[in-house]
Amino acid sequence: MPNPILEVNGLKKYFDLKGGVFGRKVGEVKAVDDVSFTVMEGEILGIVGESGCGKSTTGKSILRLIEPTAGEVKFEDKDITNLNTEEMRKLRRDMQIIFQDPYASLNPRHTVEKIIGEPLLVHGVKSKEERKKRIKELLEVVGLSPYHASRYPHQFSGGQRQRIGIARALANNPKLIICDEPVSALDVSVQSQILNLMQDLRDRFNLTYVFIAHDLSVVKHISDRVGVMYLGRMVEMANKDELYDNPKHPYTQALLSAVPVPDPDAEKDRIILEGDVPSPSNPPSGCAFHTRCPRAMDICKEVRPKFEEQENNHFVACHLYE
Repeated sequence: MPNPILEVNGLKKYFDLKGGVFGRKVGEVKAVDDVSFTVMEGEILGIVGESGCGKSTTGKSILRLIEPTAGEVKFEDKDITNLNTEEMRKLRRDMQIIFQDPYASLNPRHTVEKIIGEPLLVHGVKSKEERKKRIKELLEVVGLSPYHASRYPHQFSGGQRQRIGIARALANNPKLIICDEPVSALDVSVQSQILNLMQDLRDRFNLTYVFIAHDLSVVKHISDRVGVMYLGRMVEMANKDELYDNPKHPYTQALLSAVPVPDPDAEKDRIILEGDVPSPSNPPSGCAFHTRCPRAMDICKEVRPKFEEQENNHFVACHLYE
């Protein structure tokens, strides 16, 4: 088995809610509430869940783009949660992110050459010739041409802009890339091109991805393992085939029942969830899903289920299996 490149233990991120005349703290939003998982070297771990469940906050907290409230993040057996700014800056050579919106994540005033060249300059490539050579290589690797280097972001389509974002993330040969919904803003035909490119890059450069998305078919296409989040908590994680064929948590079952099947004659049992997602500023006691769960029991309202292995590498947080 390959070694874990990333270990996340008890990760929490709470945002303060302020109110009143003096702007005092009146509560907190529990965006990520005690999430734990590991990612193996060379693996693609998909994280899915509906909007607002804490997927993107988890990814940004791992990289400390948002400072976590509590928990431990180990990268190559090194706890990075207590590193100072300079140590963290050096480590960012090995840990990168591809952002969700290719329109907002590229500086409109900078040429492509400057956008991709900036990480090289920050991490010690002072020679202009070396940077130009590396930028040319990176553009070709992601399917663009060297002459694109002198252009500005507004001169590109969404798919091309995301390729520029991928080239920027690859600039310093990272080991781990957090992909924060990298295809959700793109057309379906372009999505498949970007996904295939990312798989090719994984094989070519031995990359490890944490792939965050809300599209279950996209995650199944690219991931090796899949984790499902609900209201800031991880509720299920398994190998992708095991998760899609044998979902154990009622929330995962409901999610998968909503995936459209390209067959007009196929009959599917849709699981319709009652009610709305509770507020992360006031989550329910016990299991966060009990307010909408069709199989909820009394214990679900009082005791929070542990995220435990029920079968071989199939983890679930649900009282049904205890």
